[in-house]
Amino acid sequence: MSLTVVMACELLPTDHTGPSVFLAGPTPRLDTVPSWRPDAIAELDRQWTGPDLPELTVYSPESRAAHYDDQVDWETDARERASAILFWIPRDLVHLPGMTTNVEFGLDVTTGRAVLGYPPDCPNPDRNRYLIWVAHRHGAPGRDTLPDTVTAALTLARNAFTTRWSPGLLKSAPGSAIIIPPHTPRPLYRATRAGRGAFSRSGPLRLSSTVRWPHTPPGGAATETVSQ
Repeated sequence: MSLTVVMACELLPTDHTGPSVFLAGPTPRLDTVPSWRPDAIAELDRQWTGPDLPELTVYSPESRAAHYDDQVDWETDARERASAILFWIPRDLVHLPGMTTNVEFGLDVTTGRAVLGYPPDCPNPDRNRYLIWVAHRHGAPGRDTLPDTVTAALTLARNAFTTRWSPGLLKSAPGSAIIIPPHTPRPLYRATRAGRGAFSRSGPLRLSSTVRWPHTPPGGAATETVSQ
């Protein structure tokens, strides 16, 4: 599995610079009502494939056993951290009303990180019409199948992750030292050496420079020379 699942009220990762997806939507309150999140996690794992992909963190607000107030704080913090917020709303006014989800979508739709999923075969699809309009109004992607919703969320997560490491161009003289921050994803650094434009926090590595790691990266020396 190329992803890590963090459940409600579990310790959030201290390093949250990598790609991540929060699974927002109604949560079953009865054991007899199946959750949609296991299918979403399986689909995320199926689609998150490819060479040199970093670990994907998935935040699932389903609780193993947590106090409600604690969970609200956890969910708020996790949604703020997430690269993408996947809303899947199989609206069922009896078992999955999604009233809190409506509020969360209103808070997140303008962040550029929200994706709305609205299955047309759910018990009450008409109750999703306004959210669909809001998503369209603010340019948030909307999809009507779970696989397509996952694809859209992973696109946002991947783009946010790349942008986070490329805020601007790095201007350095040949042979100068570039300090790579801790937890820089090794795949991005490898991509630099292959000429595919990996990034440090200062931007893409340019010219011929010495890259100095504050820690020794897996499979490499603490200092290496990059030529482009």
